[in-house]
Formats: sequence, C-alpha cells, structure tokens
Amino acid sequence: MVIASAPPPVVGRFAVADLGLAVETRQPSGRPTLLFAHGFGQTRGAWNAAASTLAAAGCRCVSFDSRGHGESDRVVDGDYHMEQFVDDLVRLAAAQPEPPVLVGASMGGLLGLMIAGEVSPSTFRALVLVDITPRWETAGVERILTFMQAHPDGFADYVDAAEQIAGYLPQRRGRKTEQQLRPLLRQSADGRLRWHWDPALLAGMVQESERYQPRLQAAAAAVELPVLLLSGARSDVVSQATVDEFLQLVPHARHVDLPDATHMVAGDANDAFTREVVRFVESLESSSKPLPQTGTVEPQ
Repeated sequence: MVIASAPPPVVGRFAVADLGLAVETRQPSGRPTLLFAHGFGQTRGAWNAAASTLAAAGCRCVSFDSRGHGESDRVVDGDYHMEQFVDDLVRLAAAQPEPPVLVGASMGGLLGLMIAGEVSPSTFRALVLVDITPRWETAGVERILTFMQAHPDGFADYVDAAEQIAGYLPQRRGRKTEQQLRPLLRQSADGRLRWHWDPALLAGMVQESERYQPRLQAAAAAVELPVLLLSGARSDVVSQATVDEFLQLVPHARHVDLPDATHMVAGDANDAFTREVVRFVESLESSSKPLPQTGTVEPQ
C-alpha cells in the first residue's frame, strides 16, 4: 500500500432497527473496507489516528458510535442487551459495498467474533481482534468498570476530567486537551461534565457479559475467516493463558503481541498497530505471502 493524503472523514447517520448510529467514513472510494468497532465506554474517536493512517494507505475506513455511546442514540427504556449490538453490527457490515474486515477492540471484537462464528454466509471478509479473547481476565475488566463507575457526579471541568483520566492511563504521555475531551463528555443541566455513554449500559451489558463466554468460545471454534489477534503485552484483560486458549479454538489465527501496549492497544502503540493491520490486509490480497502464526513486534 502507498501512503498518501486521505480526504477528510464524512460523518452521517445509519438507521438500525430502533435508533440511529453516528457513522464516520474515510477514503470513501478506497479498498478494502475496514469496519472499526470500539470497546465498551468508548466512541468512534478511539480509532481516529488508526483510521486516518489506514485511509491514507488506501483503505476505506468506517467507524461508528455503538448505541448508547457518543453521538449515537440511546435506547429509550435503557434496556441494553448484547443481541442489539450484534444486530447493529450485522446491519452496518451488510450496508458496505463489500464484506469488510472487522477491526474490533474489546466489546467490538467480541461482537465481531460472535457474528463470524454464527452468521452464514459470512458478514465479514476477515477479523482483526484487538486485545480481546472469548475468555478474559476478570480483574482487568473490573479495573475498567471501577473507573467508569467512579465519577457518578461527573467532573467540575475539563481540567478535572483530564487529571482523572491521566491517573487511569499512566502509560500515556501528557494529558488530554479540552478539544480531545469534548467528544467524550456531555454537560448536564447542573453544569457538570459527565461521560458520553448512557449510564444504563452498566446495568445491562455488563451484568450479562460473563454468561456469554461459553457462547463466544463456541463461536470462535466455528470461525473460518482469516483472523489476526493483536494483544498488548502489558494488558490486564488478555493474558498468555487466554491467548493460548484462543489459538487452540482458532488454530489458523495469527497472533502478534505489541510490547508497548496495554489493553488500549491502538491508543498506546498506534504506529505498530497500523503496521500490523496493513500487513494483514496485504496478506489477504496476496495469499502467496503467508505470515507466521505468532510473533512479537520489536520496539521501534
């Protein structure tokens, strides 16, 4: 792929069964199509740097806010379930001009894995799973949820929010600016800033997530698509044990460990992340160039 300048993203709405999703497309005429699905509590903005780089490399990049997140609509009665998110992703993938390569982080990866193992004919061309496996380390997930639940009264201002986020992400250099934080926070009637996501998500998706693990393992065992698993060597959500279990379920999958990344792979090591995605996409278009099944990216 040749790196060039990509046109600015186009933002629109996509109607699903009962609401609308905010969708962003970069390089509308590019091939292949990469469909980015973010993690729980994130927005499509989590992919900005990666999508910009990959669009400049010739890929058509589509990212979106999941229901209840960011600029997408919230469920009116606050009753969120995994099946809703699965259906949204199936509809969005089917609306693309060709079966996309699904790039899914955490929750987004689990949704993609479930669809790839259960839906036929295939909705996707291939899967890139970003620091997620069918069984995850509970302690790591609890750390994330603890932070999400830690500020029910919101933040006094953007400086306060940036300070709290910096404490949660000590591996990042510098603090988020007000411009970076604006898409992540909403100002409430009392003047305080609160997260963009619907608080009702914590009572729905989170409480039922553990019971989906057997189903996710069965789905993984049925996946026949090309699969790339990118994990963070410093992640507390994915471990060597969960990676080994995944590779037993999906023996044709390729695994790459990124040494400088935590669970927030694309944010921690975007250059290494995008290089591996480009390499994987190129391998899909040239089957004569097989890739090793597992490896570690050396620090640059």
